[in-house]
Amino acid sequence: MDFKTNKPIYQQIVDFCFSKILTREWRAEERVVSVRELSTQLAVNSRTVLKAYEYLQAEDIIYPERGMGFYLSKDAVKKVMRIQKKEFFENQLADMFRSMELLSISIEEITERYNKLKKDGS
Repeated sequence: MDFKTNKPIYQQIVDFCFSKILTREWRAEERVVSVRELSTQLAVNSRTVLKAYEYLQAEDIIYPERGMGFYLSKDAVKKVMRIQKKEFFENQLADMFRSMELLSISIEEITERYNKLKKDGS
């Protein structure tokens, strides 16, 4: 966790969880790390981890099993990708378009660079 950034800690925890889900370190229908375990692992308050888990639960990415903890939903990967795509289009892509306009970069130039990077395997 980066305590010096403006990004709230609970959101950094959500991002951490998203990473675990997208890399398949956390698998569908399997128990995820407990609130206590994750708070110890990340050296943060357990209430902050709980807030992140509540967000994930509200998005149907994890679900609670009484007395057992939280489990990853069957379609968690799709849901995380949907959330991250939305964030990408609303934030990073919008920023990129603003920069393109300031620097007079055309869509054709971007397409050309994209195709080159894709071809080179970067």
